[in-house]
Amino acid sequence: MASPAGDIAVRALSSRWRELIASTPGRGEFALRLAVICALTAWIGLTYRTLDVALSAYVVFFMNKPDRTSSILTSVAFTVLVGILIGLLVLIAGVAMDLPPLRVAIMAALSLLLLFLASASKLKPLASTIALILVYALDLLGKIPEGELVTRALLYVWLLVGIPAALSVAVNLLWGPSPRRLVERAIALRLRAAQALLATPDAISRQHVADLRIEGDAEIQEHLRLASLEQTSTRGDMAALKQASRSTEVLLLLVDQMDRAGDSSTPWRHAAAATLGDMATIVDRHLYPVEIEPVQIAGVLSPGTTSSLIHDFNAVLTRFALPPEPAADTPPQPKGGFFAADAFSNPEHLQYAVKVTMAAMLCYLFYSLTDWQGIHTCLITCYIVALDTTGETIEKLSLRMTGALVGAAAGIASIVWLTPAIEHIGGLLVLVFAGGLAGAWIAAGSPRIAYAGFQLTFAIYLCVIQGSSPAFDLTVARDRIIGILLGIAVVYAIFVSVWPVSITRRIDPALAALLRQLAGIGRKSSHTERLYALPRAHAAIARIDTDLEIAHYEPPSLRPSVDWLARRQALLDSVPRLEYSLLYSDSRSELDSTASRFDRMADAIESGRPDAFPPQADANGHGGQEQDLAH
Repeated sequence: MASPAGDIAVRALSSRWRELIASTPGRGEFALRLAVICALTAWIGLTYRTLDVALSAYVVFFMNKPDRTSSILTSVAFTVLVGILIGLLVLIAGVAMDLPPLRVAIMAALSLLLLFLASASKLKPLASTIALILVYALDLLGKIPEGELVTRALLYVWLLVGIPAALSVAVNLLWGPSPRRLVERAIALRLRAAQALLATPDAISRQHVADLRIEGDAEIQEHLRLASLEQTSTRGDMAALKQASRSTEVLLLLVDQMDRAGDSSTPWRHAAAATLGDMATIVDRHLYPVEIEPVQIAGVLSPGTTSSLIHDFNAVLTRFALPPEPAADTPPQPKGGFFAADAFSNPEHLQYAVKVTMAAMLCYLFYSLTDWQGIHTCLITCYIVALDTTGETIEKLSLRMTGALVGAAAGIASIVWLTPAIEHIGGLLVLVFAGGLAGAWIAAGSPRIAYAGFQLTFAIYLCVIQGSSPAFDLTVARDRIIGILLGIAVVYAIFVSVWPVSITRRIDPALAALLRQLAGIGRKSSHTERLYALPRAHAAIARIDTDLEIAHYEPPSLRPSVDWLARRQALLDSVPRLEYSLLYSDSRSELDSTASRFDRMADAIESGRPDAFPPQADANGHGGQEQDLAH
């Protein structure tokens, strides 16, 4: 019999493999766009001999997102922030460059400040990369003897960011998809997934619907917010698409449950599948379906569960893109400030900054004192791989190591077999494009595997971009990969031994919050409100499940027992079955009883007793009902 830990590990490996090979809408287009920007950046950098062309091309991956709006905003923000900080460096360069101890102190101070902001402010997506660029720039400036050359080098540092940023803005304006288009693709994808499960229920269609349900619509809602910022669509269209997204999530829930029940008639399923396919076609034409006719097949409805599900299915169709009336007593949502609520009360923000800065400075001092400049990638690695918790950091380290080794193998193979045949910069740019395309295709997939794509491309660029023309120095490639491995080792040692933060500490609060969310849904008076609230609760399962998987990356001294993890996993696996009791029941007393049970389960979790309620029991304390509905 397999152990619980083995089951979780196998499931994590299977999930990672599906994420790697899965195809998402626009993935190829996004990868191609990234590869083009990387090649253009390398072309300009190699032509004008700017600073560290490999790093400049790699920065493209941090600036670009699937849609044009967030890509342009990120690129502009990058450029402005780096420009401001380089202006500060110009003021202090004259004093610091001649005093190595002062220069190192400034490097450490800037690192601490920016990494604190990366942990405790809204600058989180950019601060670590900005710290990397500025600290690396100060390292390079320390090797320049003259003041005028220092000023010129600072301008080259700005170009390191400015060139990819300008190209990203230009390419996205000409080529990048609008956020609204991404919303339409996502809605159409979900409608077709529901269509496939109704028409041809099999393992593949079931897994696709399950993955989309867990993914939720948070990304779609973010794209809708960006589309509103663009102001290229009317407010009415935005409201209709927002409602269409919510309705699509409910349709996935209902279709999934119909498949679990297994007693709906074949004619009705085929008719419903055809309706969903027609709706997806309408969305593909940049429209949204309205006045959809209910799917009715005379004489095929069975009483009970299936009849209720079909009734809900038709009710969702009739108001698919019809926004609900705004509640008169809805309080305005509070706006968060620049800093996190616990920015100055939680010591972990400062501890994170200290740990990463410690790792970076140790690497810097090592290659400076040994005069081994070729392994400067160890400094870069420290800023790239460090995350909030030890488990997440180790997972990212493993992805960086995997991507770096595969990319290094590809880069060295290119040096040995391809570069000798290249005589002009055009051939080198083809290598840059190919390396960017391979890494971008992986990076455009699931966030769990995206970072391996980043590192694959970076390792290839470090090997093949060695100047303004094709180069054959294998020593450069060797040293840069050694630097990456050294940085990984230093970060691992520090994050495991200095103020280690286990990811498991947020699992119980998240489980309790999920159960209380389900309890709140059970207390809603309207069946429609419960129906539309359930998909949002279901999406929270994915975050907890991911944390349970990542917990296995932590060292035994930090990771809780296998039994602790297995109990939480068992409870989490039972939640999809428990939530369906909120879908079927309309009895107020039964719903209140279910909600109270969810609250008691949350209390048990918060008190450290996740086994107080057996996962095999349903929300009303009976065993077996949901088991019959589950695959």
